[in-house]
Amino acid sequence: MLIGMSDPQHPEPISGRTDAPFADAPLSQAVFRLARLHKGVAAQLLRDTGLRPGQELVLMTLWESGPQRLVDLVQSLDSDAPTMTRSIARLEKAGLVARSRSAQDGRVVIVQATEKSLPLRPQVDAAWAALEQLTVGAASAARQAQLLQALRELESHLGSADKY
Repeated sequence: MLIGMSDPQHPEPISGRTDAPFADAPLSQAVFRLARLHKGVAAQLLRDTGLRPGQELVLMTLWESGPQRLVDLVQSLDSDAPTMTRSIARLEKAGLVARSRSAQDGRVVIVQATEKSLPLRPQVDAAWAALEQLTVGAASAARQAQLLQALRELESHLGSADKY
């Protein structure tokens, strides 16, 4: 049985609306709404840093792992090259990252966090801690594990779907 649904054959809409144009896809609607809401809350929490949602992920990765090839950032953050390139360009313009060519292969772009980015780290860490707390609310550790397992299952289903 799906978490939070008493009768999977007749699920109640998450939004309370029954006239939604996608009433036949309540789980997909819920995932979409949750993702949008999560991103909006993240944006509010990151507002004082000047970062947009997603940019903090780039910085967190660079702070934690050090300089990265652009292609590795794309892969580790499950992004695409054009989106990552735009994000890196904005961060570079703000002076928070620097791009350089690899000494071993001039075709390879290396991205690294700058000293200017370091004062943002405590703010980003605090924003993510707050986001996590707001996301899980008062859920017990066991409930959080169930939710995480359910989300991983959904991610696995979508990840193994044939590419369209």
